[in-house]
Amino acid sequence: MTENVWTYRLTVGRIEDVDLSGYKVEATDGSIGKVDKHSHEAGSAHLVVDTGPWIFGREVLLPAGTVTGIDVDEKKIHVGLTKDQIKNAPVFVREEHLQDLEYWQRLGGYYGIRPLM
Repeated sequence: MTENVWTYRLTVGRIEDVDLSGYKVEATDGSIGKVDKHSHEAGSAHLVVDTGPWIFGREVLLPAGTVTGIDVDEKKIHVGLTKDQIKNAPVFVREEHLQDLEYWQRLGGYYGIRPLM
């Protein structure tokens, strides 16, 4: 991953002016859903992905550092995670966790990288 999971990798390229809403999200072993919300905010960049029926309509929060590539032409985001890694991450409930620093730290720890400061 990256030194700071809440920052996009330099290899992803400049995407601050791209609206990623609706982009398909691809794990290393298949599609996991579409971006519902995203943030480019420094130090807390992330994606909220609607997984649809894949894991019973659950949303997942993916730190920007998990993104390995963005294909603007095909409107696809690739993440360096398997579907099982995403499915087994700490459960995300938007109303409870979007502003919960402890949850963000736990999620960063789950992905094995430095937590949000």
